[in-house]
Amino acid sequence: MVLTKFSEIEALVKGHAEPRRMAVAVAADAHTLEAALAARKEGLVSPVLVGDKAKILNILGKMGESVPDADIYDEPDEVAACEKAVALVREGAASFLMKGKVDTKVILKAVVNKEHGLGVPGAIMSHVTLFEVPAYHKLLAPVDGGMVTYPTLEQKKGIIENTVAALHALGYDCPKVGILACAEKVNPKMPETLDAQALAEMNKKGEITGCVVDGPISFDCAIDRSIADFKGYESPIAGDCDVLLAPNIHAGNIMGKMLVCFSGAKMAGYIAGARCPIVLTSRGSSAEEKRMSIILAAAAAGAEA
Repeated sequence: MVLTKFSEIEALVKGHAEPRRMAVAVAADAHTLEAALAARKEGLVSPVLVGDKAKILNILGKMGESVPDADIYDEPDEVAACEKAVALVREGAASFLMKGKVDTKVILKAVVNKEHGLGVPGAIMSHVTLFEVPAYHKLLAPVDGGMVTYPTLEQKKGIIENTVAALHALGYDCPKVGILACAEKVNPKMPETLDAQALAEMNKKGEITGCVVDGPISFDCAIDRSIADFKGYESPIAGDCDVLLAPNIHAGNIMGKMLVCFSGAKMAGYIAGARCPIVLTSRGSSAEEKRMSIILAAAAAGAEA
């Protein structure tokens, strides 16, 4: 199965027996609450709010909304609020986590705590993003533009595995992964092309499974088969990639923002590689982007349940 629209992910989540519970850390934020409650109204999630209760209730009042008192945990201190939200997931009281009005480093500190966090030994956490791009024939996952700065070869392998697992959770059988570079040929002077060659070999040897990996491949060949044919680039993924692995966070971040700003793409994403999905949208994210990220994370959490 391959998905072409975000509405198809919503349909998957609506098919769950019951809404997944989402712990929101430092929930006193209007955009975050708007997104969480919009998803609740659609029966997609059940939010559990952790933070300064007085501030949360004040925002809810202005919105004309309410949440059961049992689903609000009063933790005015943001560090304690993040720790409590993480604890709710560990205790099974919530299926996944969302960042509210708090710095990313604060919530991640709680997540990676070796004794009480949500880390998985030996695993790397990465940012899984999906884009609905009007000019492309299916959803596209450019990674990692938000978590791993300058990934090593082994970290790139982990990013691929996280992203492929996310797509499997959505029903994909064998995602096509393109390892991006500025050219399609291996060049010893370009480390990115050497990594691409190595990752493709890992896939052939069965060290990376559940997908087809090829590269190095340029962006145009990855998304447009006619360009690949014109260049004489033969690959089973040419013009049909599901995943585009960027060489570093800058390339991934720029690629994603260009898709949104110039192509009118819609975006959703979450942190993968922990014990549960973590919705970690940026400060500039709209309520709709946060809502869709919640739905995507709920789909992943549902598959893990």
